[in-house]
Amino acid sequence: MRIIFHGDNAASFSQGFADLVGGDAQVTILPDVLATPAEQQSYAQADAIIGVKFDAGLPMPKDLKLFHVPGAGYDAVDLALLPPQAHLCNCFGHEQAISEYVMSALLARAIPLADADARLRRGDWAYWAGSPDRVHGEIAGQTIGLLGFGHIGKAIARRAKAFEMKVHVANRSPVATSDLVDRAFTLDDLAAFCASVDALVVSVPLTAETTGIVDAAALAAMKPDAVIVNVGRGPTIDETALFEALEARRIGGAIIDTWYRYPNPAEPTILPSKLAFHELSNVLMTPHMSGWTDGTIRRRQQTMADNIKRCLSGAALTNVVRKGASRV
Repeated sequence: MRIIFHGDNAASFSQGFADLVGGDAQVTILPDVLATPAEQQSYAQADAIIGVKFDAGLPMPKDLKLFHVPGAGYDAVDLALLPPQAHLCNCFGHEQAISEYVMSALLARAIPLADADARLRRGDWAYWAGSPDRVHGEIAGQTIGLLGFGHIGKAIARRAKAFEMKVHVANRSPVATSDLVDRAFTLDDLAAFCASVDALVVSVPLTAETTGIVDAAALAAMKPDAVIVNVGRGPTIDETALFEALEARRIGGAIIDTWYRYPNPAEPTILPSKLAFHELSNVLMTPHMSGWTDGTIRRRQQTMADNIKRCLSGAALTNVVRKGASRV
């Protein structure tokens, strides 16, 4: 089995991978840009490719059996160009890390540990218990809204319930109320959903239908002290509408991990938006880090190795995005 890890992102999962697959696995790591004929030939001869993109600029791997994205999003894979017999799979395993990120960010807004520490080192007892002038917040009793209720949304809901939060959900497919979900909305009732929550977490994948799903009207429906958290994809929230709502302080703040612009060879230190989010004091900015932990890498490695072994044995694959056509 000739296995290609294509690009820096995919290569992060390569260490020890041959041992997970076993057998006659031949693992090759290729750079993002296939600059030499040998690199292009190696890609074209792959049985399995692990990578984040597939487009017309890449060689055609005619005998490809499996293209595996090392994450959940596959919007950079051109399905029309992928060899028809090749299966396309993705993997998750990031919901544990992302849900911890969301809860830690919300807790940090309510419980100012860093500020309390910095002040006390100067002899300032600003948060000392015993006076109503020195209280800080808590998240117990608040309502968290989950736009999207897949792997990430469910993991956040479980942790939010442990902190005694109410959980509201808005999802494309119906969601029943349960021990995890106090109230459910359909996507055509987004304004009512946004108005009902203290923290709105966006984790929907980026599709034509979800691009800009949180628009100016949705943001206008939010409570003036509510916070919005994006751990899905940047463009699911309208960039200009979000900036204007934050700049005018029509909402309480934002925690943004997924963005509108990313580093590239020409601009390795690019700011993450054309707009000056970095100048706003009510925004917490992180560089698409919420799901990137050693645990995520370990869980995804196992998923991909198991799928390659299933592909070799003819067993059913997991996390199938597109099933390959049978060859006659």
